[in-house]
Amino acid sequence: MIVRTLKDAQASDRRVRSDNWESTRLLLKNDQMGFSFHITTIFAGTETHIWYQNHLESVYCIRGKGEVETLSDGKIYTIEPGTIYILDKHDEHLLRASEEMELACVFNPPLHGKEVHDESGVYPLEAEEIA
Repeated sequence: MIVRTLKDAQASDRRVRSDNWESTRLLLKNDQMGFSFHITTIFAGTETHIWYQNHLESVYCIRGKGEVETLSDGKIYTIEPGTIYILDKHDEHLLRASEEMELACVFNPPLHGKEVHDESGVYPLEAEEIA
């Protein structure tokens, strides 16, 4: 059994920060569950280009408001508490936060831990692991 608290993980190297977001990675590849689980904060007033070419992701909004725009068709979807969006086709998108958003995120395949988006909005398939 694996037991972790968000508070403990936030005080460790499982908390990864970028310009537009920070993510606490509660479950990672080395936990050998086949997926990773994160609590991610998207900072208010930001727009993040994301294109997970190597991963599928499900995102559930816990708090805050924003929108996601799929770049293939220009559709915009409102994100608010209780909304889930699923990137089941490696969808290239823009994530905008009108308010600070707290999101629960699941990745398949699982992340290693230290990933941040590259210039194309991609997480690498292989990355440095967090112990």
